[in-house]
Amino acid sequence: MTSQTLREARKYEEASEKLIGKEERPDFHLTPRTGWMNDPNGFSYYKGRYHLFYQYYPYESKWGPMHWGHAVSSDLLHWEYLPCALAPDEAYDRDGCFSGSAAVLPDGRQLLMYTGVLKEHQERDIYREVQTQCMAVGDGIDYEKYEQNPVLDQRDIPEGSSRFDFRDPKMWMKADGTYACVVGNRPADGSGQILLYESADGFQWKFKSILVSNHDRFGKMWECPDFFELDGKWVLLTSPQDMLPEGFEYHNGNGTLCLIGDYDEENGSFKEMQNQSVDYGIDFYAPQTVAAPDGRRIMIGWMQNWDACGIRSPEEPWFGQMSLPRELSLKDGRLYQRPVREFDALRRNKIEYTDVAVSGVVKLDGIKGRKVDMELTVRPEGGQELYQKFAVRFAQDDTYYTSLSFRPRESILKVDRKFSGSRRAIIHQRRSLVNTADGELKLRIILDRFSVEVFVNDGEQVMSAAMYTRQEADGISFFADGTANIDVVKYELE
Repeated sequence: MTSQTLREARKYEEASEKLIGKEERPDFHLTPRTGWMNDPNGFSYYKGRYHLFYQYYPYESKWGPMHWGHAVSSDLLHWEYLPCALAPDEAYDRDGCFSGSAAVLPDGRQLLMYTGVLKEHQERDIYREVQTQCMAVGDGIDYEKYEQNPVLDQRDIPEGSSRFDFRDPKMWMKADGTYACVVGNRPADGSGQILLYESADGFQWKFKSILVSNHDRFGKMWECPDFFELDGKWVLLTSPQDMLPEGFEYHNGNGTLCLIGDYDEENGSFKEMQNQSVDYGIDFYAPQTVAAPDGRRIMIGWMQNWDACGIRSPEEPWFGQMSLPRELSLKDGRLYQRPVREFDALRRNKIEYTDVAVSGVVKLDGIKGRKVDMELTVRPEGGQELYQKFAVRFAQDDTYYTSLSFRPRESILKVDRKFSGSRRAIIHQRRSLVNTADGELKLRIILDRFSVEVFVNDGEQVMSAAMYTRQEADGISFFADGTANIDVVKYELE
């Protein structure tokens, strides 16, 4: 039985979606059906299609009591909306159905695990959110909440740990057919920790271990964990709140963290070996991965920064978009990300330039657009002194542009959108330390109406940013202080 709350949400989203024109959205990045979107949830492959749920408030383009929006795709790029999957309609989740994940039951039904939120009165006019883990079961469209929810609550967390910061279960099926999940939590020290739970049937869960403790190293509370095997190692992705920067590796505020190491499944212990940022740009948070049928590990993230939500007016019909799905691999102890290979099928009308000398501003015939896949190699001009700075500007007209600039002497790449049309004093730039040999750098720049994603050195690093510049601004130009030499291959995207 669908509840009144869910029926209303479904009716509302179906009517509202019709009011948003196709050209008002990106082409191949998922946006909410209507209203607000944040974290990806339940990223999974089920009944021959990829399912992506998302944190969702259909009624306004701002954060509200969380629902689960739902979309499906066969290629990860063209999405079809399905009816809202979960609404806050039970006593234990009436203030929100928060982030979670999906798995498949032996009988073929889809199992969802999510965080239920209930505001509890503390004192005077103070309320705090009690967070518990809940289950729902369905057929890929309709889901019924488990009658014995919640399945994990304050009785299932280590002593001294917070029941107000206990969220975002990421569940998977183990090789023996049983289930495991990781959940973000805050221990007594106010920092973050990742808890590991196990279940024989997907419904009865028990605490196994504290998988990883933050000990105040990377921000505070750790949100949205994901844990999986990749190329012989284990990878933990999580999104810490309140980060302090460490050189160019982490940024202030809410960031993304990748820990690479070894996992002892029997003891439920993880031994960290490497750490790095997941995305070095402005807008990327709460990534979640799926194991594709062909064995690839594919990641998608919320292409937005909590501290920059004011970039778009709440009057607009939708807010929030997902990143491009990215294939993950490990190389030399580092996480590499590349756009999913399905993406290459969107390329049309190749335009290529080789060995172009750039000094001052240069524009090239046919190099423009707001739905573009552009591969760019920059290097010093033969026989010339190393250039001071190289930049590419895009989403450009006489008033606006967003830029990517590279200073080879410092090996610093910067994305900057302060001239993109934003009227708010939010985060407008990020800098990243990149690997360069003698001033040579390889970039792949992907534009889709309201965003840019830059893959550096074949995916060694990625920088993502949202930008809401008017669509008529479609110019692309190159600039060098000194003389740089570039190769450009540009495709339109259909």
